[in-house]
Amino acid sequence: MSEEIRIEVAGETNVGRKRNHNEDNFALLSKYHLYIVSDGMGGHASGEVASKMSIDALHEFLSETADDPERTWPYKMDRSKGYEENRFITGIKLANLRIYQAAQMDGSKRGMGTTIVSLYAADDGVYIGHVGDSRCYRFRNNKLEALTEDHSLLNDYIKMKRLTQEEIDNFPHKNVIVRALGMKDTVKVDTRFEMPEVGDTFLLCSDGLAGPASDDEIEKIMQTSNGDLKEAVARLIQQANDNGGPDNVTAVLIRWSA
Repeated sequence: MSEEIRIEVAGETNVGRKRNHNEDNFALLSKYHLYIVSDGMGGHASGEVASKMSIDALHEFLSETADDPERTWPYKMDRSKGYEENRFITGIKLANLRIYQAAQMDGSKRGMGTTIVSLYAADDGVYIGHVGDSRCYRFRNNKLEALTEDHSLLNDYIKMKRLTQEEIDNFPHKNVIVRALGMKDTVKVDTRFEMPEVGDTFLLCSDGLAGPASDDEIEKIMQTSNGDLKEAVARLIQQANDNGGPDNVTAVLIRWSA
């Protein structure tokens, strides 16, 4: 990371209007330039356990390999990707395995899992990794752009055949995700590389925000928050709750400043 560039962050999570406990977790690990949102599932508080485990495992792996680059990795490197991207992906795969094994060992946690979306800023740029339907957006020059694609049944249908907007709005299985941490002992992690510009703001969020609040609503809040990240986060969460708050809602903003 260049010494001239500062990274400013803000994050918040909220139970929403319909749920009685919060299974989302987030982390702002500025020491490692690592920012994470995880949305747990499984009920009986095991979703909360899974989302926390995903953060702890990824943090732990990046921390240990930063301090000891010779440490043995549990997975082989993908030769088509660089060292930092491999390191990032390995941390997420390790999180998946830990959650899966914990669920196998404890019957009360059987079926628990979590989505994850994470941003990792390395020396060469920014890596975004995700599994599930938690999202990353970039806000640049007053425009919002989605950088991730949901691993959801709805998105699979949209890609397979052209659904009308009405069909999308009324899709009966909107909350069904086709990939998550903890479902199997292995997982495919989607990654993306970005070169941030000064003024760029990245948004990591659970589907409790990206579902109820439209991209246009999110963009408008980003445009009218006068660069105040904490205000923007609070307004994003408020927007999701004003639109019914059907789920836990979590938002993390990360801005590159000169």
